[in-house]
Amino acid sequence: MLKNFLFFFVLIISFSCKQTEASKDAVSETQPSSIIKPQNNMLDAPDWAKNASIYEVNLRQYTEEGTIAAFMPHIPRLKDMGIDILWFMPIHPISKAKRKGGLGSPYAVSDYKDVNPEFGTLADFKKMKDEIHRAGMYLIIDWVPNHTGWDHKWITENPEFYTKNDKGEIIDPIDYNTGESWGWTDVADLNYDNQDMRKAMMNDMKFWIQDIGIDGFRVDVAHGVPTDFWDKCVVELMKIKKCFLLAEAEVPHLRNVSGFHMDYGWDFHHLMNKIVKGEKNANDIQQWLIEDSEKYKGGYHMHFTSNHDENSWAGTEFERMGDAHKVFAVLAATFNGMPLVYSGQEEPLRKRLSFFEKDNIEFKDYAYADFYRSILNLKKKNKALWNGKFGGEPLRIKTSTDDQVYAYQREKDGDSVIVILNLSKKPANLTLQGTGYEGDYLNLFGNSTLSLTKGMQMNLKPWDYLVLSNKE
Repeated sequence: MLKNFLFFFVLIISFSCKQTEASKDAVSETQPSSIIKPQNNMLDAPDWAKNASIYEVNLRQYTEEGTIAAFMPHIPRLKDMGIDILWFMPIHPISKAKRKGGLGSPYAVSDYKDVNPEFGTLADFKKMKDEIHRAGMYLIIDWVPNHTGWDHKWITENPEFYTKNDKGEIIDPIDYNTGESWGWTDVADLNYDNQDMRKAMMNDMKFWIQDIGIDGFRVDVAHGVPTDFWDKCVVELMKIKKCFLLAEAEVPHLRNVSGFHMDYGWDFHHLMNKIVKGEKNANDIQQWLIEDSEKYKGGYHMHFTSNHDENSWAGTEFERMGDAHKVFAVLAATFNGMPLVYSGQEEPLRKRLSFFEKDNIEFKDYAYADFYRSILNLKKKNKALWNGKFGGEPLRIKTSTDDQVYAYQREKDGDSVIVILNLSKKPANLTLQGTGYEGDYLNLFGNSTLSLTKGMQMNLKPWDYLVLSNKE
């Protein structure tokens, strides 16, 4: 099949929780080359995304009701927390045929042009979209182009739209590494060799942009679809509206050529987890940055400490990162990409959410809301932290403990942010080296000012962090 050829070009394949992790052992202290080069103007991200942060809404688990109407009262507080883009996990009806668990996977879509009746109606969705827009926020929905549920009308009306085995039977998606099923038995694999299917898929996506008025898509398993489909599809969508496109993938072609504005920072996420385990250290972040900047010429990564897959299958950030969960949240929010906050991280959510059953987040204290509000609103105001070509390139500040401490400065149009992170379970006694960072800064989490000087000595507790800004 044509779709399988693209995997030869992938460094990191992010199939749900079955990700392939890359290991980078070489260490270099040279600075990376320029990270972002402008794309074709037509394919550029909408202007409102330049300093945006994104929040993933798990609508089923968000409230006791699990409905659109019950979610809507949360819109103002998410706006206040510094969120700009609300990404909703699939809002479509879920296939009943071959479903897993009592409620099924949201990714087993039975109708691309309707809303899951458990969530509400299409009219309810439009009402929520209008409320989100009135709040000055934007809405993107999860799109599942790689497969459908088994009771999608295409199964009976257009069986040629699907991949079949030698017996002519429609099959579920296949792991290209083994030739065996991924185990996603609740969905049927779509055949991108069929041009009519491609057209139907593109038309259904256009419906949500043109008729419903959403602001873009997060595309599930984007790397499982041939890149030449996206090369055409993105152009067609952008003709209708400047929308924002996030790929669940880490394939340079999708950003460099197809026109996706953001993809998953899976490699970086795995690196963070390895640093916690002691398998990698701060120097490996610099090496990642150098290598990543050579592969990507447009767009940026989405950085995160959790998302729906990580939470349900790999564990919460507390399970994976322990006491380091906040320092890596700071890294994700201040590095060269857009930060993601998953549903409940502001509570904080300390449990794995069931994927196929009802399992409420149970909001109560919002104990981490101020933490996220501080870092996300700084990102919004300080140009140094803006996304992609609109922000400043992270330049490492050398210290006397480079294997333990990662310090960097980002500057743009006179705005400057300095971040100093102890990525270790040991205290860090460090000395700042080099020049260019000297000056007076506001300590974001200390409600104080701090003057940095060449050769300055600092003491950081295990997994401690400093975020310093030259403007309020």
